[in-house]
Amino acid sequence: MEKSKSFDLKKFVSDNAIILLVVALAIITGLTTKNFFKPANFKNLVINMSPRFIIACGVSGCLITKGTDLSAGRQVGLAACLSAMMLQSLDYSARMLPWMPDIPWWLALIIVMIAMGIIGAVNGVVISMLKVPPFIATLGMQTIVYGACQIITNNQPMGGFKESYLKVALGSVLNVLPYLAIFAVVVGVYFWFLYNKTRHGKYMYAIGGNESAAQVAGVNVTATIIRIYLLAGVMYGLAGFLVGAKAGGASTATGFGYELEAIAACTIGGVSANGGVGRVGGILIGVLVFEALKICLQFLGVDPAYTYIAQGLVIIIAVALDLRKYLAKK
Repeated sequence: MEKSKSFDLKKFVSDNAIILLVVALAIITGLTTKNFFKPANFKNLVINMSPRFIIACGVSGCLITKGTDLSAGRQVGLAACLSAMMLQSLDYSARMLPWMPDIPWWLALIIVMIAMGIIGAVNGVVISMLKVPPFIATLGMQTIVYGACQIITNNQPMGGFKESYLKVALGSVLNVLPYLAIFAVVVGVYFWFLYNKTRHGKYMYAIGGNESAAQVAGVNVTATIIRIYLLAGVMYGLAGFLVGAKAGGASTATGFGYELEAIAACTIGGVSANGGVGRVGGILIGVLVFEALKICLQFLGVDPAYTYIAQGLVIIIAVALDLRKYLAKK
């Protein structure tokens, strides 16, 4: 009988360096500051995590197939602005669309998700059929979406939302479980099922592992990639809708940089940018670590400028560690 491999502490620490450092930082923060381990702070963490997790789930499929989506943040911003335009109070003096009839929040959500899904499908078509590299295709779409958002909103920030829209993000069940968390849980369960129990999930991992071999095996690579980016767009639409309600306002600056946070969270959670690897549980851990880092620095009174530097370093280190693991396997 073969002996089981012994636990390699050095490899474990190296592979999970960022997670371990953030856990250590959280412990230090909790011991040196007040209210860090209070339930209210944990609830705040969950509220901040929820839309980020939804965005990261959308990005994950792109990464697993050796792609990326740099337009994610701007799509979130556009979704937030579209939601804001449709769900301002009828008696709000600075209403963007005074002719817009009173519509329920769920109808606005459906409209926004469809609109972002179309943008995502265009990304998928450009990447899979025109063979434009995902980095270039989504970078171009990022700029297009940002420009479109400026035109649609006339660069005007929006507020004055209906109470029903605000409650979607600010409400909670029994004042304990935020509605935002419920959206995130539903998305997480859906993606777990999609990735582990469906043909689409098998095709996605096969494409990420070896696209040519997958195509030879009969996988419709073009259709699968279009579906992945379409679904990603739908997730950005949902996240943007929730971000707008959570913030109580929206502008062309909404969602700026969210795509980098999502990519970093996915990479920290084990979704390899080199394709073929990634699990929903890992994505959740990655988002938790990234959001915990920001909250720790906030409690420690670190200047926001340095917080951006810390986040940038985490992104670089996460990708570097992912590349290191990939090269070690070859």
